[in-house]
Amino acid sequence: MQYVDSSALAKRYVSEPDSDHAVRLLDADLDWVTSAVTEVEVRRVLTTRLPSDQLAASRSTFLRDWERIAVVAADATTLGLAASLAEATGARTLDAIHLASAGRVSSRSMRIVTFDVRMAAVARTLGLTVVGA
Repeated sequence: MQYVDSSALAKRYVSEPDSDHAVRLLDADLDWVTSAVTEVEVRRVLTTRLPSDQLAASRSTFLRDWERIAVVAADATTLGLAASLAEATGARTLDAIHLASAGRVSSRSMRIVTFDVRMAAVARTLGLTVVGA
């Protein structure tokens, strides 16, 4: 199982720097977990970065993938953990939510797949294994 944040997942549907690397990392273990906020983040990326003639197909592919992803709710427990992480580490809001979500399901062996350099740095200070960034 691997925790996949929106910066990694979006690269599966939008061609950008490191997209090939992201796809290889994602395909190495198809047992993915992510935060509920990832749906909003990825769909926003698709809408803002893809031309209209590619948007519907990419959204459809994402939604098929979304059906099989284990999603951690952005509930009071997750947000409370995120607030504590943000206070302790200075992590940005969404990064803290992602890290708290990973923490709700994580064993120390689960890797975090992200291309967000700032989130990766905070995850490493927490002792998590990070790939991508």
